[in-house]
Amino acid sequence: MVKIINTHSHVNTIKERSIQDALNNLKKENITAIIPSSSPEDIFDVDKFINNNDDLYGYVGVFPEFVNDFSDKTLSDMENIIKNNSQIIGIGEVGLDYYWDKTFKELQKEVFIKQIEFANEMNLPLNIHSRDAYFDTLEILKKYNKNSQAIMHCFSGSLDFARECIKENIYISLGGVVTFKNAKSAKEVAKNVPLNYLLLETDDPYLTPVPFRGKENQPCYVTYVAQEIANLRNISYEEVCKVTTENAMRIFPQIS
Repeated sequence: MVKIINTHSHVNTIKERSIQDALNNLKKENITAIIPSSSPEDIFDVDKFINNNDDLYGYVGVFPEFVNDFSDKTLSDMENIIKNNSQIIGIGEVGLDYYWDKTFKELQKEVFIKQIEFANEMNLPLNIHSRDAYFDTLEILKKYNKNSQAIMHCFSGSLDFARECIKENIYISLGGVVTFKNAKSAKEVAKNVPLNYLLLETDDPYLTPVPFRGKENQPCYVTYVAQEIANLRNISYEEVCKVTTENAMRIFPQIS
């Protein structure tokens, strides 16, 4: 059975099914998942959840929506968690989101920069959220990111933007959107970005892939993302899984 790494899964927030059932489904499909945090409080929940599940890994970070709650203590808490939990292997999800609220753009940028610099200090990868903020996200990364491997989580930009990211050695992570019938940009990215820059994810319980769209997503549905990418590229499912797993393991050598 091929191994898959789901680089972004909120399996700890699933509501419509048993979380344990979702975790069991991961094991059945030989999938390893990485769980991000969202808020300064959530970093502790992710830490505890990962500690209770030996075959999961995690990111700690503060999502743009919660930057008003960010403080220097947040960074101190994140550092303590990282030092005491070897399964925390990245900083995320962090970044910019201008879709919901543009009133605190400058604070979003400030907190994003602080978390980039923190990731550099910790020598850990960055899992990045960017929505309607593509130019600012890339410019900040160019200016402030010195040594952390960056991943554009749940990529929603154009093929041209994906190519600009790749010029900066940034990986492109695709989720269930690529299976949607009218997701033209996502399909173009999946078809044309070099395979050695692609990663797989679900962002569950959101963005459920076809054929389960309309129901709650779960991390094992990453197999449908891989299959759609294989179809678009006219290559085998096994090849997509093999290369994307190799890509993820370059970024996260802690994953066995």
